[in-house]
Amino acid sequence: MRKPIAFPRVEGEAARQAHAGFRRELYERELGREGFFGPATHMYHQHPPTGWLDWEGPLAPRCFYLERIREVHASPWDAVRFLHNAHCKMRFWRAPKKMDHLVRNADGDELLFVHRGRGHLFCDFGHLEIRQGDYVILPRSTMWRIECEEPITALLVEATGSMYMLPEKGIVGRHAIFDPGVLDTPRIDERFRAQYEELGPDGTWKVRVKRRDALSTVTFPFNPLDAVGWKGDNVVVRLNVEDIRPLMSHRYHLPPSAHTTWVANRFVVCTFVPRPFESAPDALKVPFYHNNDDYDEVIFYHAGDFFSRDNVEPGMVTFHPMGFTHGPHPKALARAWEQPKAMTDEYAVMIDTRDPLEVGELPEGVEWKEYKYSWRTS
Repeated sequence: MRKPIAFPRVEGEAARQAHAGFRRELYERELGREGFFGPATHMYHQHPPTGWLDWEGPLAPRCFYLERIREVHASPWDAVRFLHNAHCKMRFWRAPKKMDHLVRNADGDELLFVHRGRGHLFCDFGHLEIRQGDYVILPRSTMWRIECEEPITALLVEATGSMYMLPEKGIVGRHAIFDPGVLDTPRIDERFRAQYEELGPDGTWKVRVKRRDALSTVTFPFNPLDAVGWKGDNVVVRLNVEDIRPLMSHRYHLPPSAHTTWVANRFVVCTFVPRPFESAPDALKVPFYHNNDDYDEVIFYHAGDFFSRDNVEPGMVTFHPMGFTHGPHPKALARAWEQPKAMTDEYAVMIDTRDPLEVGELPEGVEWKEYKYSWRTS
C-alpha cells in the first residue's frame, strides 16, 4: 500500500488553523495535492502571491467572454469547443428555436447547463421542461432535441468515455448539498405523446450521432422518440441550482471541493451558490490563495456578484492551469476579513480537470487578453 509522506511540521510564524487566525497583514497560500484532498502546506507571505509585474509563457491564466459568441448553432455538435482534453470537452451553445433533428453522443455523458432561456427537452425517456440554472445530465447515447420558448444559451460539458456520478458525502450524509429526491426525470406526458407523429420537412427523422468526434447520420421513416414507458435508473436527470443547499462553516472558509455537485472520470463539477459569509472575526472571508498543482481549474460565471473577482461578469469563463498560483483579486482582497453584506450573491460552475486542458479555436474578441494583469494593484 502506498501512502503520501505525512509528517506535519511548523517553521517560523504560522496559524494553528488553516484559513483563520493569522496576522491580517500576511497572505496565506495553500500548496495542495490531489485537489483539496491530499497533502498540503500553508505558507504565510509578506506580499500577495499574485503581485507579479509581468507574465510570459503558456501557463498564464486565461479568460473568455463566451457570450460574445453570437452565432446560433443548429446542433450542439456545431457549438464552439473552448476547452478540451481526452476526458472532458466544454462547448458554449446558442441553441436554435427548434431543433429539426435528434442528436446522440456515443463518446460519453453530456452535461447541459442552461445559462439563459427556457424551453422543452424531448429525449428517449420523455419530455422535460428546462430553464435557466438547470443542470441536465444526458447519459451516453441518449437521443434528444430541444425546443426553445425563450432563446437558450448553454454550457455543455462532455464526460468523454465516462459517466456522471454523485460525490461521496461522507459524514454529512446523502441528503446534504441536495437531496436526491429533488432530481427530476422526464415524463411520458401529453406533450411527449403529441410528438409521436412528428416528422422532419422531408418526412423522416435524422439522428446525428457523435463518436470519436466524427458524425454519422441515421435516418428513420418514423420518430424514434416513441417510447410508451421505461423502468430503471440510467436516465436523464435535472437539477436546478436553486435546489442546491451549500455546506457552510461560520468559523472556516471551506475549500471548493465542499461544493462538488457531479463527479466523472478525471474531473469534477462544483457549484457555487449564495451562502452566508463566515462570521468568526479571525476567519478568512474570501477564497485563500492556492496552488492547485494536480488540476486545471475552470469557472463559468452564471449570475450574481462574484465576490472574489474584479471585472468579471455573467457569461465569462476563467481558466487557471495547474501550477498557477491564484486567489482573490485586489478589490476582493480588501474585504478578506470584513464583508459589507451578510451573504454571497453568486452562481458559478467550476470544472476541475486532472489532465491539462487545451484551448479551442475561438472567434476574435472572445478572449480577454489582459486577464493575467487583472491582479495588479495599480
